[in-house]
Amino acid sequence: MDDLEKAILIMFDESGAADDGLKKQAKNFCNDIKGKPSICSLCIEKLCFSNLVQVQFWCLQTLQEVIQARYSSMSPEEKYMIRTSVFSIVCLEGIDDKNLARVLEGPAFIKNKLAQVMVTLIYLEYPMIWSTVFVDFFPHLSKGNVVIDMFCRVLNALDDELISLDYPRSPEELTVAARVKDAMRQQCVAQIVRAWYDIVSMYRNSDQELCTSVLDSMRRYISWIDIGLVVNDAFIPLLFDLILNGGMSDQLRGAAVRCLLAVVSKRMEHQSKLSLLQNLQISRILSLVAGDADSELVSDVAALLTGYALEALECFKRINSEDAKKISMDLLNEVLPSVLYVMKNCEVDATFNMVQFLSGYIATMKSFTPLRDKQLPHVGQILEVILVLIRYDPAYRNNLDVWDKVGKEEEDRMVDFRKDLFVLLRSVGRVAPDVTQLFIRNSLASAVSTSSDSSVEEVEAALSLLYALGESISDEAMRTGSGLLSELVPMLLSTRFPCHSNRLVALVYLETVTRYIKFVQDNSQCIPMVLAAFLDERGIHHPNINVSRRASYLFMRVVKFLKVKLVPFIETILQSLQDTVARFTSMNYTMEELSGAEDGSHIFEAIGLLIGMEDVPVEKQSDYLSSLLSPLCQQVETLLNNTKLLTTEETHIKIAVIQQIIMAINSLSKGFSERLVTGSRPAIGLMFKQTLDVLLKVLIVFPKVEPLRSKVTSFIHRMVDMLGASVFPYLPNALEQLLSESEPKEMVGFLVLLNQLICKFNTLLHDILEEIFPAVAVRIFSVIPRDELLSGPGAVTEEIRELQELQRTLYTFLHVITTHDLSSVFLSPKSSAYLDPVMQLLLYSSCNHKDILVRKACVQIFTRLIKDWCAKPSEEKVPGFRSFVIEAFAINCCLYSVLDRSFEFHDANTLVLFGEIVLAQKVMYDKFGDDFLIQFVSKGFSAARCPPDLAEQYRLKLQGNDIKALKSFYQSLIENLRMQQNGSLVFR
Repeated sequence: MDDLEKAILIMFDESGAADDGLKKQAKNFCNDIKGKPSICSLCIEKLCFSNLVQVQFWCLQTLQEVIQARYSSMSPEEKYMIRTSVFSIVCLEGIDDKNLARVLEGPAFIKNKLAQVMVTLIYLEYPMIWSTVFVDFFPHLSKGNVVIDMFCRVLNALDDELISLDYPRSPEELTVAARVKDAMRQQCVAQIVRAWYDIVSMYRNSDQELCTSVLDSMRRYISWIDIGLVVNDAFIPLLFDLILNGGMSDQLRGAAVRCLLAVVSKRMEHQSKLSLLQNLQISRILSLVAGDADSELVSDVAALLTGYALEALECFKRINSEDAKKISMDLLNEVLPSVLYVMKNCEVDATFNMVQFLSGYIATMKSFTPLRDKQLPHVGQILEVILVLIRYDPAYRNNLDVWDKVGKEEEDRMVDFRKDLFVLLRSVGRVAPDVTQLFIRNSLASAVSTSSDSSVEEVEAALSLLYALGESISDEAMRTGSGLLSELVPMLLSTRFPCHSNRLVALVYLETVTRYIKFVQDNSQCIPMVLAAFLDERGIHHPNINVSRRASYLFMRVVKFLKVKLVPFIETILQSLQDTVARFTSMNYTMEELSGAEDGSHIFEAIGLLIGMEDVPVEKQSDYLSSLLSPLCQQVETLLNNTKLLTTEETHIKIAVIQQIIMAINSLSKGFSERLVTGSRPAIGLMFKQTLDVLLKVLIVFPKVEPLRSKVTSFIHRMVDMLGASVFPYLPNALEQLLSESEPKEMVGFLVLLNQLICKFNTLLHDILEEIFPAVAVRIFSVIPRDELLSGPGAVTEEIRELQELQRTLYTFLHVITTHDLSSVFLSPKSSAYLDPVMQLLLYSSCNHKDILVRKACVQIFTRLIKDWCAKPSEEKVPGFRSFVIEAFAINCCLYSVLDRSFEFHDANTLVLFGEIVLAQKVMYDKFGDDFLIQFVSKGFSAARCPPDLAEQYRLKLQGNDIKALKSFYQSLIENLRMQQNGSLVFR
């Protein structure tokens, strides 16, 4: 063993005997050898004498790399030496009496690497230099299976490395592939196919593994060679003979099947394809799919039949001749039962888009109205396929029921997998509605009749079919119960499934009932069954918390839909929900129970929707509401007492319970309209006002608990909507409590509440707003910078995001104040200290803020303030404001910010902002006259080097009444000034 061989062994060592340092030395040594001019001779020498597979592999790898890298610089003699030596090794020819069998006796990866070296030479030399490479092979095939095997490996490598389009190819590779294929077609393809036929015929009984390799090579080439070389009276009978001969190995039979699939899939003119399909007489192998579903042969036959069906369907769609269409449909109908059997029982090749094929077939059925007798059984079989495929694997039953990590992953996978199948189901439902509904009815009946152990997946699948079908049924058909729906929906509602305790079954059952609720609207006799489904252990009282929560939400939707129809059942419903509601007045909670408990919002919203209707008698309504609000308010008051002596965990539990109660009351109130509580039934409104009184105490006892502040704020929002002006007396106290301990980052919710109040009550809110504005301003300006917040990758932290949201809400707040006739708030003695910071912030943002919509709002604020504070030319309501607007806002915002090239006129939002800027100029001229015009033109236009004639045109447009003309002219003026500057001036 020489030094090179030792280095190669060290480099490939996986035993751990060689450390990283030694491996690195060995690699460097080998790389140095690679650089020598004689490396190719050395590699071939080693291949002839070394029995070490590591050395053989390194030599073949190096040979390939050197040929690829240095071929153009090699001498003709060296190229000849490499070519003849490699070919001699491949074909077992001797080189100077050296033993070459050692390479071909090696493992498969050595022979595959040798084939790749051969393909590298073909890539560079065929057909220009080495035109006989394939022809030279044929005499050596008689040497037996070793050379035949290498011949197959070379053809496979040629397909993998160059011809196959299954891999991405460079333009150069595509050009070379075309050159190689053209030359092979012209020179040797017919001889290669003849060789394949002779080898398979000769070795079919003695070496079936070799025949399998030959057919797998042949399959790769069928797509681009002359199809007549394979589809003839010799080869097709041979392939069918192999497939149908039970004495042959499944591997060989499968290889023959895959060749037939390549024949069937070959691209050609559709009339020719139809003739080919017809002549194959595929019915001969239909019985093979009934074998062992897990065997590779059945899987291959399945792929062939599905491919055949796909091609027959394509012929039907593409050929216009009626005779040809009939033949196509006959061929398709012949194989379709077997294809559908395959889909139900076998693992179908992933490359075959089963749903796409079946959707295409269903689409063709639309042309047969009514469906023919031959098609009707196929519809039923397609529905059976869908039902089988959407079933969950029973192995995951427990995971799905407890909904652990494995169960969640499996459910997500199935939800995604089912999407296309449900689309297919709806297509079938449109083509054959009666057949589809009958199938679903029978599936449900069958699932219910089976034992509880095996019925979970069947019931879930049958219910899922019914649920999915509902999406394609029109509202009218749903209401009237067209077809079998009038039987299906009552059957659904009256059936008690033995596996209803299962989470998936319970969920899909409730979802399906909700989907078909429109039927119940016109069939009131079903209402008791619907209520029972939601109110007993199948729904809200289901032992699984996930089912119970979803049932609560769906019940709320059902109530919202049926509403008045449920008035006679209110007593029954409230009685059934008594224990659920009572949980909210229970004191015996642990943190674990709270974290997994239903927050109650959907149940209370449903109850609110029921008892909040005007159809409910007033006395009953008061009694119902009082029976709900009183215990909840008492619970809150009890929880608010004696909070100082509690442990941390006890405090957390109290806070969590109070949160739940506030959410429940908030949801309950959604069923009551402003008209009812302030107009026809004010006593109801009084109850909610008393509740508000109680909940405002929460802010006193827990002033710094943000979740509670948020819930109380949300409740105040709701009371403002519902109680209208009658809530006004409660606002000063409520706002004071919310503001007193409010952190700056919590101000967003507070400002949103103020915005709602201003929009609701306008100037009625003036005194309250005047009182709290200074406190709002001092908190916000203590955290918001007067200029731009940080932005850009990596700069935006959670804290920055919170400040950005606060800043955006502040601009909205200032905008709402000014647009609701409340700008005088800024001028009150208490607020005057904040006027300058507010103006400076608005000025900076109107010029520089990155959000165009914020800039627009700031400009609109200035425009409104000018109208409010500068009503008369001689009067200065706000000292210094007039000069601030003319000298700072007009010049910086209306001119300099627009001149900046970042102001993009092609952006729609920017154009809207530009319109507001032009309008502001018009308002300033109307209010300030020549004072504005002289300052704007003499200072602003002069600095921008505006020509006098353009300045004069601007003056004339400004004095006119056509705002569109002014906007158009001002845009062209800005664009002209930008061109003049050519980047020499940057205004900021």
